[in-house]
Amino acid sequence: MTYCVGMNVEEGLVGLADTLITSGREVTTQRKVTVYHPPRGTFFVMTSGLRSLRDKTITYFEDALAERTERDEPFERLYQVVNMLAEQVRRVAREDKEAIVEGGMTFNIHALVGGQIEKDDRHKLYLLYPEGNWVDTGQLTPYHVIGSTGYGKPIIDRALDVKDSMRHAFKVACLSFDSTRISAADVDFPIDVVLCWRNSFRIIQRRFQQQDLEHLSRWWDDRIRRAVEGTPNDWFDRTFDELEATPNTELTPAP
Repeated sequence: MTYCVGMNVEEGLVGLADTLITSGREVTTQRKVTVYHPPRGTFFVMTSGLRSLRDKTITYFEDALAERTERDEPFERLYQVVNMLAEQVRRVAREDKEAIVEGGMTFNIHALVGGQIEKDDRHKLYLLYPEGNWVDTGQLTPYHVIGSTGYGKPIIDRALDVKDSMRHAFKVACLSFDSTRISAADVDFPIDVVLCWRNSFRIIQRRFQQQDLEHLSRWWDDRIRRAVEGTPNDWFDRTFDELEATPNTELTPAP
C-alpha cells in the first residue's frame, strides 16, 4: 500500500509520500513522487496503486512530455499537465486492464499532481483517478490523500484549514503519516516531502528517515494520551458512579 498526501493552503503546496513497496513477501524502497521543471512552471506527480502501472504510465508520460518540449509547446495551465497524464493512464488501461482483471487484480493507479504553470493564478493540486478523470481541491477540503486513506485523513479534517501556513500543513502531514504508519503495516519510512511556495515556480524536495521524526512520534503519543486523560468527564461520571454503586444491575438508558 501507499500513503501520499497533498495539501493546498494559501501560502503554497505541501506534499508527502512514503516509499515502502510490498510485493508478496518482498519489501523494497522506491520513490513515489517525481518533480518536473518544464518551461514556465514546475509540478510534482505522486502515485499510488500497482507499481507496474505507475512505472508504465510515468514512462509514457515522460515520453509525451519530451515530445511536447521538442515541439516547443509549453504548458500554460497545470490542468493541461493533468490531461496529458490522464491520456497515458487511459492508454495503459487499454493495454493492460483486461489482463490485470483476469489475473484477479484491480486496475489501480491514482495520482496527485501539484504545482503552478505560467498562466495559473495560483498553485494548484489535482487528484487523478484510474478512469482518467480528475478533481481539484477546494476551500473546505484543501487536500487530497491516496493510498491508505483511512488512518491519517481524520487528523487532517480536524487540523487543517486553507488559511493555515505551510509550516502548519507540514506538521499535519507528518502527523497523518505517523498515524497511518502505526496502523498500516505496509506504509513506512523513508518519506519524501515536496514544498512549493505560491508564485515561486520552484519545488524543494527533502527525504526524512525514521530517526529524523522519531522524537516527534513519541511526543505526539504523549500529547494524545494527555489529551484523552484531560478530556472533560462530567458527562459520563454519572454513568460510572452508578455502575460502581450497582455493579451487578443493568443500567437504564439515559434520557
